Amino acid sequence: MITVLAGENSFEIHRALQKIVGGFAGVAETVDGSELELKQLPDLLMGGTLFASNRLVIIKNLSDNKTVWTDFGDWLPRLSDDIDVVLVEAKLDKRTKTYKDLQKNATIQDFPAWSERDNAKAEQWVTQEAAALDCSIDKKCIRLLVARVGVDQWSLYQALQKLAVLDDIRPEIISEVIDANPTENVFELFQAALQGNPTKVKQMIATLSLTEDHYRLFGLLSGQAFQLATLAVSEKSSAEVAKDLGVHPYGLSKVAPAAKQLGKSGAKKVIAAFAEADTGMKTSVAEPWLLIERALIKIAGLH
Repeated sequence: MITVLAGENSFEIHRALQKIVGGFAGVAETVDGSELELKQLPDLLMGGTLFASNRLVIIKNLSDNKTVWTDFGDWLPRLSDDIDVVLVEAKLDKRTKTYKDLQKNATIQDFPAWSERDNAKAEQWVTQEAAALDCSIDKKCIRLLVARVGVDQWSLYQALQKLAVLDDIRPEIISEVIDANPTENVFELFQAALQGNPTKVKQMIATLSLTEDHYRLFGLLSGQAFQLATLAVSEKSSAEVAKDLGVHPYGLSKVAPAAKQLGKSGAKKVIAAFAEADTGMKTSVAEPWLLIERALIKIAGLH
């Protein structure tokens, strides 16, 4: 039997692989497929060893090995009945002949990475994981946790491990013991500008510049500016706009008061400040962090 665990959701693949290994009465063999040679395939796929009649062979990243991957499909009909093979692949080219051969001969499980559109799924998953850990956490705290950590399951699981040892889980406790992801830091930075607090903007920029990539942070800030502008020109509620944009309502709820206060004209000035900074970065007129700070200071001055 051959199973393919494919996708960029490494947490779900890890879980699925654990389940397969846990159900095997023996020691699994793990092979780096990227370094596999064609001459090794017969030993891997066509029989037992001196030490075990049944085998579980886990091959990781075989599709990175173009030579072996091209011929691998031809070996599938020869797979011995007493060998279970698991292919672990982050990305699979579905156009290849080998993938099409696998579709006919293997069980393929896809595990796509979660995005901001999967916040509801993440909250449901946290609820289930918390129950499994016997961790008492209410819906409000779960929403806050997902908003603060993001939808990465590894990070969410690690956060739950921290919270599970506590007797009382409240929003302020989550803010105290769980590190915010970069997106949460962007929320706070953008909020400081929207609240007309240039001093806090400068302090946060000085801190974030030590650890964050300026292009990534600027991209996240630009996303916040776009969401604010969308709210300012829309007649829909923040929850409806969040659904339309496929983002978490938590983020929009934080900029909703500013969007209402600034209105369409103010939102245009916010977008203009970011457009100017973007042009400055592309033409290298100044150091990127300085351009980001200038844009946020301009926004702070709109009050």
